[in-house]
Amino acid sequence: MTASRPSPRGFTLIEVMLAMAIAVVVIGLAISLLSRSASDYERIGGGVAAEREGRAVLSQLRADLQSARFHPDQVIEKTAAAWPQDRLGLLTLQAPAAQAPAAQIGDLCAVHYYLKDLLIAGRTTRCLMRGFRDSKDTFAALAKGEVATLFTPADRDEPVAFGVLAFHARPQTRAPDGTWQDWVKSATLAPDALDFRLTIVRRELAGRLTTPAAWDGGGTGPQAITKPNLEVYSTRIRFGNPAPPPPPAPNAFHLRPSPTGLGGSGKANR
Repeated sequence: MTASRPSPRGFTLIEVMLAMAIAVVVIGLAISLLSRSASDYERIGGGVAAEREGRAVLSQLRADLQSARFHPDQVIEKTAAAWPQDRLGLLTLQAPAAQAPAAQIGDLCAVHYYLKDLLIAGRTTRCLMRGFRDSKDTFAALAKGEVATLFTPADRDEPVAFGVLAFHARPQTRAPDGTWQDWVKSATLAPDALDFRLTIVRRELAGRLTTPAAWDGGGTGPQAITKPNLEVYSTRIRFGNPAPPPPPAPNAFHLRPSPTGLGGSGKANR
């Protein structure tokens, strides 16, 4: 006689169903964690890209403003929209390397900042444009008294930032008591500084703004400025460099410095 072997015991239906339920829960948790990680990665990546663009634009604005030269026909246009689309056009000193060799006859050039909707990959993207006119064009416009033509948008203008929801450029002047107040347009006096605020949308919001009307509304309205899908950069930049004091008249009186170099005890001399 041969002993019969016991048949292997299989899983019951209840055990199989229980194992499947546990597997579904584990897989669901894993998918949720992966989805959240991908969303966080996209959000952080969008914030880094917006910050990089914002800092680059403010750096370019600072370079242009600090070498600016006042002209009564410069452009500083303010808008009252919920998302401002201000316009800035001014004369500024630029190095020869910034100009085309054939158009460089000096260092006085013109720059122009404004917002424009560009169609990129079938979607509307609002960009901050920078128009640049070489010294040859600038001097020609000055000679004709047509400085305003230097600040007309043209196809050769280039975007310096993408996904810009608002561009805020407000001229300021400093009162005798040291407080800052709005600059009143003048034909002779330049503003002391300009307050800038640049609002850039992150990728997740930019993907939903596909038409000019959507960009005008910002998707959710002005209150979205405090939400994490926007990056806002603000700064105040001085307008031009202070003019050096005029040289003294030939027969002006001067104080001879004291031996200590501190002055105050010298004598008046011609």
